Amino acid sequence: MKASPQIHSIYIAPQAGESMVQITQANIVAGEGIAGDRYALGIGAFSKTKLKIRHISLIALEGIEDANRQLIAKQQMPFGEGETRRNVIINGISADELNNLVGKIFYLGGLAFKGTELCEPCQRPANLLKRPDFMSAFEDRGGLRAEALESGTLSNGNFLTCSIDTAK
Repeated sequence: MKASPQIHSIYIAPQAGESMVQITQANIVAGEGIAGDRYALGIGAFSKTKLKIRHISLIALEGIEDANRQLIAKQQMPFGEGETRRNVIINGISADELNNLVGKIFYLGGLAFKGTELCEPCQRPANLLKRPDFMSAFEDRGGLRAEALESGTLSNGNFLTCSIDTAK
């Protein structure tokens, strides 16, 4: 991992399908997610149909930049951070390094989370934005979902650290 990965930006969507809104601070509720976000409220697009832990989603800023370089090379429009529909953008970590947090306990701003699964790119962002290039651009760099193990506040600039616990 590169030196000092940290929160670059935070996003929520109050309702399924609504545009993501950037916030500077997020209140995390253990076992639920980000207060005010569609998945913490149980009203996300996949809240009922796919029972998975969707407390918080993270993506590497480097992964977004890599995907956008690929799109620009193909003369396609790049994606903004919020258009990825992920909650937390992490700077200072590669997409592969972030992917490796699946099954591991990690800390954001001192709060414990457990990586539960990769956020495989799906049709949802592509359909909402009417841009079919999302799935191919974000393959292997779509981020991960995590379980909120502790309640507290996250802010831009908070650091990401990992523990040695790799139990799944």
